[in-house]
Amino acid sequence: MRKAVAAFATLGLAVLGLTATATSAHADAVCDSKFPSDRDGMVRAWQLADCSGTYLGGTESYDSDWGNSSGPFQGTDENRATSVMNSGKYGGEDVVAFYRLTGFQHKEGYGCLKPGELYVDNLSRNKFTTATDGTRYNMDNRISSHQWVKASDCRSGSFIS
Repeated sequence: MRKAVAAFATLGLAVLGLTATATSAHADAVCDSKFPSDRDGMVRAWQLADCSGTYLGGTESYDSDWGNSSGPFQGTDENRATSVMNSGKYGGEDVVAFYRLTGFQHKEGYGCLKPGELYVDNLSRNKFTTATDGTRYNMDNRISSHQWVKASDCRSGSFIS
């Protein structure tokens, strides 16, 4: 019995050590420091990796064209995001769908960010879902619109992290 207790204690300490290491390694990230202390219902985007560089904008709403002169994202915001954040409130439409094209068009793909994922610190690791012609576009500097959707609206393989 003592051997079993010692084994479980050792395993528990090992798990705690791994958890502390993983958490502290990620705790220095700029995105972590910019995530609000309470979920404020916003989607945000930055020009550079790790939620740095030019802050492109944030909103509780949607935007069908990040490059036009209306809405929360405007002008040169289109095709400039390298990091994005979802601090939306849980429930209902709490997933942000980012689209390659304006008008929430699926033609060239989209990527969905769940609220529990918090943010993507570097979009270069992600690709939009398969476009109608089979191409998988890299998401870095290629977002043209976004909207809030339910997780069930995003097909398998479309979730980003």
